[in-house]
Amino acid sequence: MLFTNADITTWIGSLVWPFTRIAAILAIAPIFGARMVQKRIRLVMTLLLTWVVLPLLPQVPAIDPFSIAGALITVQQLVIGLAIGFGLQLIFATLVIAGQATAMGMGLGFAQMVDPQNGVSVPVIGQYYVVIATLLFLALNGHLALIRVLVDSFQTLPIGVDSLGREDFWVIANWGTRMFSDALMVAIPAIASILLVNLAFGIVSRSAPQLNVFGVGFPVTLTLGFIILVFAISNLLPQMQQLINEALISVGQLGSGAP
Repeated sequence: MLFTNADITTWIGSLVWPFTRIAAILAIAPIFGARMVQKRIRLVMTLLLTWVVLPLLPQVPAIDPFSIAGALITVQQLVIGLAIGFGLQLIFATLVIAGQATAMGMGLGFAQMVDPQNGVSVPVIGQYYVVIATLLFLALNGHLALIRVLVDSFQTLPIGVDSLGREDFWVIANWGTRMFSDALMVAIPAIASILLVNLAFGIVSRSAPQLNVFGVGFPVTLTLGFIILVFAISNLLPQMQQLINEALISVGQLGSGAP
């Protein structure tokens, strides 16, 4: 069997470019991009997904991967993968913001712990929301939906000279602005309930000035805050499901020109 230089470069490109996009997605996406996932495991998953995706790929351009044009395509695949993974990672960032808002109302804003997924310090309540969201993400087959979006991205954004447009970056930017509104919707039951408790203590302090509100209010607010979180967790499932669905739809529309 004889192979020409064009055949060899096309074969190398058909391996390198999908591998770059998949590796970028898995490096930053929820669950797969967690620091607790070893790099060897992530590398094996990337190779397996690349092997599965290869028969489904559209025609790969016959460009030398080691040329300037090939290097640009490699960078484009890296940007596409990071954009998809970052869009889904914003879901968990939304819950961290919700946890921060709730913790400030409960008086636990100073309590920090290390997030094992990202390796940064987050509020305790934020970490609580992240753990619940991770379990819900797996229970709702979000990891399988992520793989589906990954495979479909090679159809909406085929490997070539075209990459993400201005509208696609606006989609990701709009998700960044929605983090705060969605976080408020998640945390508003706890925030409103704790606000009523603080108003009640304000009335008590005016009625009985001798009462040490700080000594009594902090443990009561903290206890009621945990009780409110237990009752509010039932509303987290539909909100989390809506966030995951909207995020998957948004990243799935990258490259299609949809707003």
